[in-house]
Amino acid sequence: MAERIRFLGQVLSERLAHTRVAFVSGPSQVGKTACCSALSSRVLDWNDVADRLVMLRGPESVARQLGLARRRDDVIVVFDNLHGNLKWKSFVRRLLAHCGPRVRVAITTLYPARVPGRRLPPDSFQLRINPLSVGECARAAVVPDSLIQPPAPLGDEDWAALLEHGGFPEPFIRRDVNFTRRWNAKRNQQLIGHDLPMFAAVRDPSLVQMLAMLLAERSARHLVYSDLSRELGVAVDTVRRWIEVLVGLQYGFLVRPWSTRVPKALRKEPKWFLRDWSSIADPGARARTFVACHLLKAAEGWHDLGYGSFEVRYVCDKLKREVDFLMLRDRKPWFLVEVSEEAAGGEPTASLSYFQRCTRAQHAFQVSMDAAYAAVDCFERADPTVIPARTFLSQLL
Repeated sequence: MAERIRFLGQVLSERLAHTRVAFVSGPSQVGKTACCSALSSRVLDWNDVADRLVMLRGPESVARQLGLARRRDDVIVVFDNLHGNLKWKSFVRRLLAHCGPRVRVAITTLYPARVPGRRLPPDSFQLRINPLSVGECARAAVVPDSLIQPPAPLGDEDWAALLEHGGFPEPFIRRDVNFTRRWNAKRNQQLIGHDLPMFAAVRDPSLVQMLAMLLAERSARHLVYSDLSRELGVAVDTVRRWIEVLVGLQYGFLVRPWSTRVPKALRKEPKWFLRDWSSIADPGARARTFVACHLLKAAEGWHDLGYGSFEVRYVCDKLKREVDFLMLRDRKPWFLVEVSEEAAGGEPTASLSYFQRCTRAQHAFQVSMDAAYAAVDCFERADPTVIPARTFLSQLL
C-alpha cells in the first residue's frame, strides 16, 4: 500500500510562508520527519553524528553546509530531533540572526515546545502531529476548512486496519500482524533506551521500563498511583514523576476528571491511555483508547489550527455513574462521548443523559463501535443519541 500524503504537510507549508520558525512535535515514528522533509532537502538530524558536529560548530558552519548565505529567495531548513540539543533556543536564535529573513526553520521535536512555564520564541508556531485517524484517512490530504467536518465514509479495510494495526503510518500501511508486533517492540525499546536519557535524568531506567509495561496493561483505566508504587517498590511521588516522563515521551497521555456542576464528582484520579492502541488485547480497553486518541488528536489539532482552546476530560461521581469522555471548548463543556461495543439501535445510557444535564454540554453521543457507517451529521442532534463510531469519528480531524 502506498504511503499516505498527510494534510499537515500543506498546513506546515502555508504557515511557513508567513512565519519563520515551526515546531513540529509528536510521538516517535508518527511521521514528523517525512512531513518536514517533503518541504526541503536541507535537513540536519541531531541524531546523526556528522550532522550534529555541523550544528555544534555554530550557525556559520550550518550556513556553509546548507548554502544559506546571501539567499535572495525563501528557503526552508529542517532540524530533525532537535530536542536532543539542550541549547536549541540559543542555536535557532543565532542561526536566524546570521542567515537573515529569507531562511525559514522547521524543527521536529518529541514533545511540544509550548509547555507550562515555557513560551515559544517570537514569530513561530507549533504543529502537533498525531497518528492517523478515521477523519484523516477518509479525507486523504484535504485540509479541514471548519471545526466539524461533514461525515465521510471510510472503507471497511481501512477501518479494520486502523483498529488492528493502529494509526502510526508504517504498521498501518504494511498491515501485517507480525510486523506490527515487531514494530511496537522496537518503538518501545527506542523510547526507553534512546529517548528517555535525553528527556530526563532517571537513576534506574529499568524501573521506568517496568512501569511502562504495567501501564501497557492499564490503558483506559483509572490510574491509582499507590497501587503502582507498591508494585514497583518506589515512592508515590516517584511514580508521578515517571508517569510525567512517559507522557512527555508521548508513550501515553492522561485524561483528568471534570467536576464543575457535577454533584459528588471524582476530582483526582486521572485515566491513562496509550498512544498506540494496536497492542491492547482487551476489546473494551482498545475501543476506548481508540476513541480517546481520536479526541486528543482533534483537541490538539483544533488548537493548533486556531479554532480555540480544547481539552479532553471524563466525568464520574461517587455513585459510580460515569461517561468516558467530555470535550471542553474554551473551558466549557461541549460534548460528551460514551463508548459502546454494542450495535446501534438501543437507548443512550442513563449516565449520559444525567451528565449532560449536569454539565450542560451541547451534545451527548453514545458511539457504537460495531455499527455500520451512516451518512448523518451527529452534531445536528442536541439530545443524547446513539451513533456509529465510524460516522462520529469521521467528523473530527
